[in-house]
Amino acid sequence: MSRTALPDPKFVADLIADVAKIEITPRFRALEHGDWREKAPGDIVTIADERAEAALEPQLLKLLPGSVVLGEEAAARDKSLFDLLRGDRPVWIIDPIDGTANFAAGKPEFCSMLALVEGDRLLASWIHEPLPGRTTCAVVGSGVEVFGTPRPMSPEAGKHGKEMRGVMAVGHKGRADLVQRAAHLKSQIEIEQVRSLRCAGFDYLRLLAGELDFLLFSGVMPWDHAAGALLVQERGGLAGYLGDDGRYLASRAVTAEGVLAAARPDDWRRIAAHLTVDGR
Repeated sequence: MSRTALPDPKFVADLIADVAKIEITPRFRALEHGDWREKAPGDIVTIADERAEAALEPQLLKLLPGSVVLGEEAAARDKSLFDLLRGDRPVWIIDPIDGTANFAAGKPEFCSMLALVEGDRLLASWIHEPLPGRTTCAVVGSGVEVFGTPRPMSPEAGKHGKEMRGVMAVGHKGRADLVQRAAHLKSQIEIEQVRSLRCAGFDYLRLLAGELDFLLFSGVMPWDHAAGALLVQERGGLAGYLGDDGRYLASRAVTAEGVLAAARPDDWRRIAAHLTVDGR
């Protein structure tokens, strides 16, 4: 069991929402020249990402004394911050804007994500949608809660003709052979492949809403998956790195080969079996 006294999830949800109202939503479709740049080829960061992360960090550290922060933008500048995931102190994992390319292009599919981990144990997570002002959160062992207007039920939920419906976002990041393994998966299971929204947080929310049966990502960074993984687990599904039996181990974030999430544990195991090298 965790030794960490968990903060009030509603208080943290309000904190994320307040930062988004100040640093993110006023800049949506209002970025000026110089407000964004490429931190790596094809990887955009905006002033809103940097300001939101900088605003969240001191408040989270004050909220949970002894904790540390791994933020996406700080880690882009200092790779040694990943070592925090192998320590024994509680770690806040921040993705100030997930779907930054969408945000910069004026598309509404972006969110803020936050997770709290200790060792390899997921303790709590939050996915905040700034435009509707809605936060979906989970505390380990306590299920999923939504603050704000509930997500409207999609007409896609539970309605598809093929055996499984899912996002297969492979080939752009991570291990190249996952592309061939995903092709093998599709030859074994009848899959309706759905386009990713280029925002992992939104894809996880679609899984929770019943619009998708599974998600497969070759990108493995912790800020993209830690929050969603706990939400899926608290809804009775599995989410974790391939090869780890459906467990999300934050310390493996840099070396993992891919992330698989499924609404039903049996589906996770079946898909994972077809994605193993021996499963061809």
